[in-house]
Amino acid sequence: MVILRTEHLTKDYPGCRALDDVTVSFESGKVNALLGKNGSGKSTLVKCFSGAIQQSAGEFFLNDERCSFAKPTEAYNHGFATVYQEMSLVSGLTVTENIFLGRMPKKGGLIDWNRAHADAKKMLDMMKVNINPREIVSRLSMWQCQVVEITKAMSYHPKVLMLDEPTSALASTEINILFDVIRELKKQDVIIIYISHKLHEIPQIADTVTVLRDGRMIGKVNIEDVEHKDILGMMFGDVVIRKRPADIVPQEEVVLDVKNLTRSGKFENISFQLHKSEVLGIAGMLGSGRTELLKSIFGADPYDSGTIKVNGVKIRHNASPITMKKHGLGLTPEDRKQEGLILIHSIRDNLCYASMSRTSVGWMENRRVRAQIANEQIENLQIKVPDVKATVGSLSGGNQQKVVVGNWLNTQPQIMLYDEPSRGIDVAAKQQIFEIMWEQSKRGIATIFVSSELEELLETCNRILIMSNGKLTGEAYPDNLTVEALYSLCMED
Repeated sequence: MVILRTEHLTKDYPGCRALDDVTVSFESGKVNALLGKNGSGKSTLVKCFSGAIQQSAGEFFLNDERCSFAKPTEAYNHGFATVYQEMSLVSGLTVTENIFLGRMPKKGGLIDWNRAHADAKKMLDMMKVNINPREIVSRLSMWQCQVVEITKAMSYHPKVLMLDEPTSALASTEINILFDVIRELKKQDVIIIYISHKLHEIPQIADTVTVLRDGRMIGKVNIEDVEHKDILGMMFGDVVIRKRPADIVPQEEVVLDVKNLTRSGKFENISFQLHKSEVLGIAGMLGSGRTELLKSIFGADPYDSGTIKVNGVKIRHNASPITMKKHGLGLTPEDRKQEGLILIHSIRDNLCYASMSRTSVGWMENRRVRAQIANEQIENLQIKVPDVKATVGSLSGGNQQKVVVGNWLNTQPQIMLYDEPSRGIDVAAKQQIFEIMWEQSKRGIATIFVSSELEELLETCNRILIMSNGKLTGEAYPDNLTVEALYSLCMED
């Protein structure tokens, strides 16, 4: 058995202690779940292990060998591999090229392609998956890409494999396949550290659960010794899981009327109405066309035919996002880091980009107004920031998501479109996002909410539309529906 252990590990940042005297151990042959709300110290601990940062005090050991890495390559060379939530694959290259990128086997100074493909096939076979090593990555499904990412990490023959939100973009059937891969890895005497915000997955895959809260070690337990509520208690203390308040009631007024909207290969003949103050969910499996529908309504992607009316006004065909914003629409995109934020820019600026008409006079920026409306959203949305001028990329996932939401709330929208707003954030941050929706609903703002987590739709929405294979196949009401029934509806054609 291989053991990774820490002794009094501490990491300080200016004005903040991210890790506070953490002593813990992780064993090989097990899936060790590492849990905690956003800002709990999970990522900081993993970054210490991976060489991305160095601890301020304390030590960590692999068996009895003391480890200290100045950069990630040193960690890789010592057997520490990390698979992050944002995959690093090059879509235009083959599976083989991605697995051995920068390390392709050579013969006589040239790449030995036969050996490279054979070695990649051998590693994929060890994962018990049938993926062609010669296939271009862009043609793979999401779960196949995730397996290739793990295979790439395993090609370094690691002793420690850290998986950060590996199922965040996967459908339930794909998650089961990935779990089979992880169970195979357990047999290879690898220490697996598994980070996830999907708490319902943990009993299916984890052997142990380690919980951090506010940088401190709360406890480590065997999964068979705890229930869901026990884990929540360790992570959040007194966080209350709220359901939709009774006073979130749609009004009769129709604010969005979509008729026969079609985009070839994505969705077909979509018709529905959204009412003032309504929280309308859209459920469906990955690939059902939910994201594509929201983007076309918002003007980010074109559509082929159909009509969109906002407050009774017919919108011209394929209007731009600028036009749709003027009509009162806002969209928080599925991929917040690529489409919703500029990570190297400040928190203040990211809160104001969608509302620059409010913060500028002609070509001149009004810094006082910009600071004012940014600070208002920081206060209203309870965004935890070290400094409003700090880069938004320095924030936790939950706080980044709230910046995306605040950016669009600053446009004073009448209709908000949320695409997977809770992806990759913890339970407490999710609740805050939902409460933002409800608070806006009380003010008359209508919401469309897309989520792969069907439980969230049942807890949050007044009404749920069902999408399958690009078509609307049904409508459901949460008050008399179970998760299992909703899942079955999403699987029907």
